[in-house]
Amino acid sequence: MGLHILGTGSYVPEKIMTNDDYKAFIETNDEWIRTRTGISSRHISTGEPTWYMGAQSAKAAIEAAGIDPSDISLVIDTSVTHDYHTPATACIIQRETGAVNAACFDLGAACAGFVYAMDIAHRYLKTESGAKYALVVANEQLSKITNYEDRSSCILFGDGAAAAVVEYDENALYSSHLGADGTGAKYLYAKHTEFDPPFEEDAEKWKDIEEKKSGRYGHCLTQDGKEVYRFATQAMPKAAKAAAEKIGMTLGSLDKIIPHQANIRIIETAMKNMKLSMEKAVINIKNHGNTSSASIPIALDEAVRSGEIKRGDKICLVGFGAGLTYAAAILQY
Repeated sequence: MGLHILGTGSYVPEKIMTNDDYKAFIETNDEWIRTRTGISSRHISTGEPTWYMGAQSAKAAIEAAGIDPSDISLVIDTSVTHDYHTPATACIIQRETGAVNAACFDLGAACAGFVYAMDIAHRYLKTESGAKYALVVANEQLSKITNYEDRSSCILFGDGAAAAVVEYDENALYSSHLGADGTGAKYLYAKHTEFDPPFEEDAEKWKDIEEKKSGRYGHCLTQDGKEVYRFATQAMPKAAKAAAEKIGMTLGSLDKIIPHQANIRIIETAMKNMKLSMEKAVINIKNHGNTSSASIPIALDEAVRSGEIKRGDKICLVGFGAGLTYAAAILQY
């Protein structure tokens, strides 16, 4: 019934933006950002496309797994900041890694995307005869959709990528819970860039969740911080508890929880709601900020490579994101 992680990898751009760097174009300071978010710095792309970051992390994961990439049966990419409307970024990852026999598609579940994709990989490998491995890639260039005139949000986001190679193991531990609340879609969104098709007659008629915005940052992320906080601090515990209950497990028996790195206050409140010590949480938000779907796997890869997570550890990957989505997966590393 289980999922076994064979290898992980990550990639972040070389350029680092510290909190003090933001003072050049918005009114803020290091103390204000750190105390409210837990972030001190974040990596920002200076030109590396999203697919490139994903490919680098995927290559590292394949190397760590020690497998032949031609044995990969499925590639899932979870970015919300694709370089192209089409083709799927997963197809470019396949090209770059040599996973020539893999089916490829992209998945859109925002910051919960990596957990969603891991669960889909589990179900695919379990049911597809002859499938050996799946490659899950989370790569984000949030600097492309960040409004750098919004002092409350622009300091949150960073760029980066991470990946995992997984296989199905019927003897391994695994449980998951996925969910969403579409009524909250209006609380966190980013529009496609504006276009003017020749046959469009009444764009305002079909206006849905978005505010009418124009200018350089008209397509960028918009969020209602209070509503997102309220949702996240309840949804992550809900997902983790539901996944644990499916296998008769208590959250207290977990060795580590890897939460979405959105804001340190969200993580602290969610851990409190799960009645767990912060010592069980893997935290790397200080040096990365919020990297959307890449945040959980970057934290996972860093924890594995540092020895914070060891083979045999029972871990929970749990996140939330725009949609509003939420998801948790429990497995044994």
